[in-house]
Amino acid sequence: MAADSPILLGPLLKDVSRSFYTTLRILPGSIRSQIGLAYLLARTTDTIADTDLLPVEQRLDALDRLRRRITGTETGPIDLGDLAGKQSSAAERVLLERCEEALSLLDCTATADRNLIRDVLQIITSGQELDLRRFATASVEAIVSLQTDAELADYTYRVAGCVGEFWTRICRSHIFPNAKLDDSFLLSNGVRFGKGLQLVNILRDLPADLRNGRCYVPVGRLAALGLTSKDLLQGETEPRFRALYDQYLALAEAHLRAGWAYTKALPRRQIRVRLACAWPILIGLDTIKLLRHENVLDPSKRIKVSRSEIKRIIRRSILLYPLWQRWDGLVS
Repeated sequence: MAADSPILLGPLLKDVSRSFYTTLRILPGSIRSQIGLAYLLARTTDTIADTDLLPVEQRLDALDRLRRRITGTETGPIDLGDLAGKQSSAAERVLLERCEEALSLLDCTATADRNLIRDVLQIITSGQELDLRRFATASVEAIVSLQTDAELADYTYRVAGCVGEFWTRICRSHIFPNAKLDDSFLLSNGVRFGKGLQLVNILRDLPADLRNGRCYVPVGRLAALGLTSKDLLQGETEPRFRALYDQYLALAEAHLRAGWAYTKALPRRQIRVRLACAWPILIGLDTIKLLRHENVLDPSKRIKVSRSEIKRIIRRSILLYPLWQRWDGLVS
């Protein structure tokens, strides 16, 4: 990769990637830069989509221009200065300002890897564009809801499930190309892995999303309980909503367990990749446990696994790895 990669895929990636950087650091060097670059570009498109100080049409135009640069259908320079100036986060401002450098790294990436990155970013940006259009007029006074579970499944695939496919294909290509593995099993469960992580985020962030006018709980499922999305703004609605919410928690858990089956199917000698898969699964399952016992409609509660608990999860998973049966039993 280009000379700028240590900076873009080091300090900048760390600043914008939150917990993902811990996962990235443990990955084998043969795939670390490709996955890091794909994440950096996805964070760039996500930052554009989330810049709500600008009109939706302006964000859609910027997303489209960046998508075309990523996919190689256009080659002209892209200027995200207007968007960069709207960022409250210094890291996200730098991310947009240095977008052209990230695109140069993509151009320097090996053809097969570049095509994989392009494919996954094409799907991710389609999900972000869909989200912007769907919620273009949304506000806390006029909440917009998804209509069906199929729409929810489609969205979680576009923004996260497709990452499971990308992760599988790039690992298969560079780390265990000759291992006798069931590729259809890995791809399908890799998709469920990603969808499970995204669904946990959606369920955890429900109060905040509602106050931004977004409801990812399908309107038909709410109507069956005699509820509307606006009812979910009231914490006292939680007991009536709880059974439906728990159904989505169960779905998220089932997806993450499919992710654990995926992880255990990888060659045991691939310790780094298996740990990189295990950590978000274990953190996600712990998040689900917390969500089962809190008022999930209370906007004053930011429900998440503590930093100390995350460190404990990481430490325990490393210590138990030589004890295969006990490690496999981390998800019982």
